[in-house]
Amino acid sequence: MASGWAPEGAVQEQIDASIKDAIKQARSEIPVGESLKHCEGCDSKIPQARRKAITGVRFCVDCQSELDKEKVAFSGINRRGSKNSQLR
Repeated sequence: MASGWAPEGAVQEQIDASIKDAIKQARSEIPVGESLKHCEGCDSKIPQARRKAITGVRFCVDCQSELDKEKVAFSGINRRGSKNSQLR
């Protein structure tokens, strides 16, 4: 499906690139290393079960939940060609 001046398959290439970027972003957020015994946020003890379940855990459940709420969606690169999307 050609769209305007875009070459054949350009839309699918944009979709694939966006997915690859999202996967790369998600993988970069996976904790690594040894789990902490106390939360970085509030210094409360992290339960053994959580440390065992999630390798490299840094936060207790409450602090991690707050971090997840605050996280802004990763926008990445503007791959849309419309002028309006470039002004945002």
